[in-house]
Amino acid sequence: MNERRLILGIDPGLRSTGFGLIEQTGTRLGYVASGCIRTDDAGTLPERLLTIAADVQRIIAQHRPHDVAVEKVFVNVNPQSTLLLGQARGAAITAAVLAGATVHEYTALQVKQAVVGHGKAAKTQVQEMVRRLLGLDRAPQADAADALATAITHAHSRQGYGALATELLARRRTGLRGGRII
Repeated sequence: MNERRLILGIDPGLRSTGFGLIEQTGTRLGYVASGCIRTDDAGTLPERLLTIAADVQRIIAQHRPHDVAVEKVFVNVNPQSTLLLGQARGAAITAAVLAGATVHEYTALQVKQAVVGHGKAAKTQVQEMVRRLLGLDRAPQADAADALATAITHAHSRQGYGALATELLARRRTGLRGGRII
């Protein structure tokens, strides 16, 4: 598992969608790029979703990641905000799939546990751990840090028990168990 893999993390949002690209070689992680896709608050919902989708496709075309990791959305206090966030997430996922990328999804709890060590971590803790894990001079902006953290979570899931579980699941789906069809 020492091949070089590029992983694009996406932290969806209607106003600002964070993206972060890392490379994984074995257990080593490296920073490639990050930033935010910003939409025009004065734009219509379809225009804003198009901005997200087009920019995600542009990023994928430019960097050609092996995997795309997207943060899952849960219902929060404001149902309207949750619906809008879900639409932004859908635009990003659809763009990734249309670009031919394999998409993986992680909850905010999984991301915080993988990067900080506990699911109740503050945004500043996530930013600081992303900075440390990727050897950056300064912490990335919050949305970009969340996207990088999502990519790191996917990288960690490919190692150790995460990689074993993925392999066992793939075997179960194809009907193989120890070389036999079950």
